[in-house]
Amino acid sequence: MEASERNGNLVFAVNGDRFELTSVDPSTTLLQFLRYHASFKSPKLGCGEGGCGACVVLVSKYDPKLNRVEDFSVSSCLTLLCSLNGCAITTSDGLGNTRDGYHPIHQRFAGFHASQCGFCTPGMCMSFFSALVNADKRNHQDSPRQGFSNLTSFEAEKSISGNLCRCTGYRPIADACKSFASDIDIEDLGFNTFWKKGDSRETKESKLPPYDPSKDLVTYPEFLKSESFTCLDSTRYSWFSPVSIEELQSLLNSSVAENVGSVKIVVGNTGTGYYKETHRYDQYIDLRRIPELSILNRDQKGIEIGATVTISRAISFLNEGNKVNLNSYGKMVSQKLAEHMERIANPFVRNTATVGGNLAMAQKFGFPSDMSTLFLGVDATVSILTVGGEEKLKWEELLARSALDSRSVLLNAWIPFKDDGNFLVNSSKLLFETYRAAPRPLGSALAYVNAAFLADVSAHKNGVVIHSIKLAYGAFGTNHAIRAKTVEKYLTGKILNLKILYEALKLVKLDVVSEPGTSYPEYRSSLAVSFLFQFLHPLTDVDSVVSIGLFDGIGETFIEDGSRSTNDEADTSQGNTSHTILSSGEQVVESSTEYYPVGEPMKKYGAAMQASGEAIYVDDIPSPPNCLHGAFIYSTKPLARVKSISLQVESNTLADGIVAIITFKDIPSGGENVGALSQYGTEPLFAADRAQYCGDRIAVVVAKSQRSADVAARTAVVEYDTEDTVSPILTVEEAVARSSFLQGPASPIEPVGDFSKGMAEADYKILSAELRLPSEYYFYMEPQTTLAVPDEDKAMVVYASTQFPEYTHSVIARCLGVPEHNIRVITRRAGGGFGGKAIRNMPVSTACALAAYKLRCPIRIYVNRNSDMVITGGRHPLKVTYSVGFNSNGKITALYADILVNGGISEDITPVIASHIIAALKKYNWGAFSFDIKNCKTNLTSKSSMRALGDVQGSYVADAIIEHVASVLKMEVDSVISQNIHTYESLKLFYKDSAGESGEYTLPRIMDQVSISSRFVDRAMIVDEFNQKNTWKKRGIFRLPIVHEVNQHATPAKVSILQDGSIVCEVGGVEIGQGLWTKVKQVIAYALSLIERSWSEELVEKVRIIQIDTLSLVQTGFTAESTKSESSCEAARLCCNILVERLIPLKEKLHEQHGSIDWTTLIREAEAQSIDLQAHAYFVPDSSSGQYLNYGAAVSEVEIDILTGLPRILQSDIIYDCGQSLNPATDLGQIEGAFVQGIGYFMLEEYLTNEDGLMVTNSTWTYHIPTIDTIPKRLNVRVLNSGHHKKRILSSKASGEPPLLLAATVHSAIRAAIREARKQLKSWDKLDESASKFYLDVPAIMPVVKTTIGLDYVEKYLETLINKPST
Repeated sequence: MEASERNGNLVFAVNGDRFELTSVDPSTTLLQFLRYHASFKSPKLGCGEGGCGACVVLVSKYDPKLNRVEDFSVSSCLTLLCSLNGCAITTSDGLGNTRDGYHPIHQRFAGFHASQCGFCTPGMCMSFFSALVNADKRNHQDSPRQGFSNLTSFEAEKSISGNLCRCTGYRPIADACKSFASDIDIEDLGFNTFWKKGDSRETKESKLPPYDPSKDLVTYPEFLKSESFTCLDSTRYSWFSPVSIEELQSLLNSSVAENVGSVKIVVGNTGTGYYKETHRYDQYIDLRRIPELSILNRDQKGIEIGATVTISRAISFLNEGNKVNLNSYGKMVSQKLAEHMERIANPFVRNTATVGGNLAMAQKFGFPSDMSTLFLGVDATVSILTVGGEEKLKWEELLARSALDSRSVLLNAWIPFKDDGNFLVNSSKLLFETYRAAPRPLGSALAYVNAAFLADVSAHKNGVVIHSIKLAYGAFGTNHAIRAKTVEKYLTGKILNLKILYEALKLVKLDVVSEPGTSYPEYRSSLAVSFLFQFLHPLTDVDSVVSIGLFDGIGETFIEDGSRSTNDEADTSQGNTSHTILSSGEQVVESSTEYYPVGEPMKKYGAAMQASGEAIYVDDIPSPPNCLHGAFIYSTKPLARVKSISLQVESNTLADGIVAIITFKDIPSGGENVGALSQYGTEPLFAADRAQYCGDRIAVVVAKSQRSADVAARTAVVEYDTEDTVSPILTVEEAVARSSFLQGPASPIEPVGDFSKGMAEADYKILSAELRLPSEYYFYMEPQTTLAVPDEDKAMVVYASTQFPEYTHSVIARCLGVPEHNIRVITRRAGGGFGGKAIRNMPVSTACALAAYKLRCPIRIYVNRNSDMVITGGRHPLKVTYSVGFNSNGKITALYADILVNGGISEDITPVIASHIIAALKKYNWGAFSFDIKNCKTNLTSKSSMRALGDVQGSYVADAIIEHVASVLKMEVDSVISQNIHTYESLKLFYKDSAGESGEYTLPRIMDQVSISSRFVDRAMIVDEFNQKNTWKKRGIFRLPIVHEVNQHATPAKVSILQDGSIVCEVGGVEIGQGLWTKVKQVIAYALSLIERSWSEELVEKVRIIQIDTLSLVQTGFTAESTKSESSCEAARLCCNILVERLIPLKEKLHEQHGSIDWTTLIREAEAQSIDLQAHAYFVPDSSSGQYLNYGAAVSEVEIDILTGLPRILQSDIIYDCGQSLNPATDLGQIEGAFVQGIGYFMLEEYLTNEDGLMVTNSTWTYHIPTIDTIPKRLNVRVLNSGHHKKRILSSKASGEPPLLLAATVHSAIRAAIREARKQLKSWDKLDESASKFYLDVPAIMPVVKTTIGLDYVEKYLETLINKPST
């Protein structure tokens, strides 16, 4: 096609391939095009909000004038395709792949064991690649050494700060990225497959996969450079790209005159991650081609920032402020704004999100913007364009106006520079500081409160005079940022002292008031006080002011230190981002060669393929012809009759192409309304007469695209009838009062000892103490997904992301009313599971199959993240009431626990939780232990199996009781733990046969070892010293043990040897990231090498593990409880034993005839002699070895910021007994990943519901799993090889779930730090209650920590100083 003919077409490149589109729906995102129109499967859909990073790709733009390519990462789920005209897109499989060879990034991710489930890995790689590309473009005086880049270690870690991973714990990902850094010490990198212990530094560097920037950084194809790109033809795309403000004005006026229905002003489109769009726009106006809107200027008067300038570009520009000739105020403001803006969103959102767009969202919708507060604080002016013309006004004035309409455009912002003050006359100085408190220090989370303060001050003989002050606050639960004018007025003209500051802080609470319904309003008010205190308190000390140079004109130091409130150690809080390494650690693995290659730390099978994005998940399977898509409509009311469902199908909706609504009425005759099945009961697929709970599935809407189905479901209007309904049961107390219970414990659990006797022997008693534990969402990176394809003879092939293919198979058959042989469930891998894809995937797969059956065409359901979080359920909440007796030395004599489990609406897996809770509670020797457990039925989503089901709750409760006892006795908690840790005899009494042999009880040794390796005693003394010296930071350190009982389950396997000697295996376990396939490969190689030991390494490479097919392999069971890997390995080994028995006689015969033979010859001859080369086995654990105990211990040190409540994990040390690990590398990954997931439960993940029980923290904006900036700054892990265990499978022990329990050390360390803060308050005579007797909620999020410390801590501190007698 000639250039003239394709004028106005959309042209771009993907991985070097040219695409030209003559038309496209302008609402189409890049991700939708890549995945569903062009079959690029590497970018994944994780959230659709720009909050997880699974969809990150690299976008490259060419500037022909400068002959320069700009490369930046973007969230492809938010980026509109029409905005990419003339751009090149690179995905992870465009960097490298199985056919062309992997990129060094892929190779290093695999070698550093940085991929588990693999769903997030391609996005991680692209986020890092973007940073790598740009670092290697920078001009550096010194070139990096060969194989490395210009990136620093901090930049490498920071590049992935916005990417979420639920599996790995981030440490190995950080190491993979840092291995490219110019400043990395190779000795600091963690466990990997590239080098061996003892290799020299030079050898280690040489063994890294080679990286050559000149070879690896071609991102923009030459053929695109030769093309000239015009604006898109607006008649075909409804996409307008004005090139001047005048043209924009004309467009806006004509849209009014021609009565154009709706107009979308667009640049980066990132706002749709927060404000979901459901309607189609008639016009899209792209502002990026207007030069005036992309301007960045600065002079001595101020800074001009165009509205289309991205946040990333603004940060870079502001960071250059120190390099140009600006006054000190201009440099200060530039630096502070840049530092703060780097904590807005994440890198791949900042790269396309604009300054103007952020401000516009704040003004129009009340978005809790940081930018709005910053611009208010610096007294910014903005220009806006409306239908009436251009207008310039203060940002503060625009905030006070009604919301801008869709045809009003923000053009630019002006940040004025103030004079430095007339220092020679009155020693006047300008101070500026910004503040932010958020769950994640490096961004990717909205702030609880943000602030920007500007003050003009000067020295006076009696103190510091405040000539003027601006105090801007935002995000505290108000429609927009505000100025605390009452406080400003009060402070202006005052000579600052403690009393003035105290009065000012009281006034803050009058100005900064959250609107009704805002979460944690008192905490937010306390933050507002803390921020002003941080800003002004240093100025109350006249001697300090003199010492930092205000009087003699050295103002920079004062400005730099202005936020310091005491002589605390260096501030590493969110207000002061230091360029330090986020994550480091040491990994020690003890491998065994007894069953070689079992025990070798081989890299995970398929890890590089996962990194490149070529590993196939369910949604990556190409859609068959005529495939439709489904989305759930769920109830938002409990116990409500559904009268009708209405879909919003107006012409402008994005929900076009609606085909059908599937409800319980569409279940075929002979089928059942069943959507989930466990051995304890069923759960309906759809609500029939009445929706039982919020999140109850009402229907599936089927449409021609997933987006259409999602929008239709989101906008559906459900009419409810709530007359004559009783109130829902939402709490365990309500369930008990109304006798609403689920099935009790699945098996009887016996008490230990005589509780009454034990209490009678006690010196002290705690009676009827209570504690509660909340729910938790799974947050697997791949949401629930299924593809159902009708087959011949009423059969159905179902591709499901499930941990329980066998029961999924059965449920579908029962729902459709067909024999089970008509259903085939296929599961290759799941993008994470954590228990959430066992029972909870069944309704998704069953609804998908039902829709396919009804409509006689393929159907796929990919549950969007928001719906997934609402309908899937999660961890079981608990209420525990306990009574405990103990003696003065801390020895506990008796414990009684009354446990109420909130199981939700159906049995699911709840009946088994009792045995897990009690087993975990038995970790200490209670003397006598009695209990009562009730499983409560409530009108909530069914609670289901989740990693460490019941164990994490039971173990935490045990530790909390120990801490309670210690607080009563005023003893060190560690001493009470030591008093009550099991001897082997008491272990045997509590755990019976699970205790195993005495030599297997390694916990006492582990506790000693972790104490030594972590320097626990020495560091405890250092922590004490730190706490005595520091007022506003407190630290705590804690050591805890775990005893975790696991159960093995029956598992099948089938091993087949093909003609060329390659081996294929099917096992009952699903690969969900735990390395199951890798371990099975190693075991097969070991077992078959019993024919000839020298073949073992060759055999590993010959083995392929394939997907589960429920018609090929039956009785596959449930992949859960940490033991499926080992049981799958044993089943595969049994198969191999059969094959070895068949092949050894032949091998011996051939050896006699021909001497040495190889594997391939042996198999070829076996084929010729018709020897059966396929074997099936079903491993059934015997009663003596089906249960066993796992042991581990950890020490964690935490620092809390008293002013904000922010906890920071300084170090965690873990020792965990894996027996003889089948693969120490995968077990290490499981240990670290489980521990960090536990950190999420104990510190971050807030599962909130409304008054009806509807989950409201159902997005990446409101539900915060750990990120790289919230994990331990140093994480040391030792995988203990405890020797031969004759009753274990190849002497191995489980690793997937038990280490999660060790994260309780972090919560306990936070408690210890809080205790120190409260002791300090007590020492000021400002705490009426006990400093040590308090309860810390789970999770210990910032508001919880700060509330427990004391929301009025600052005020009490000032009261202490004010009332202190003068000396």
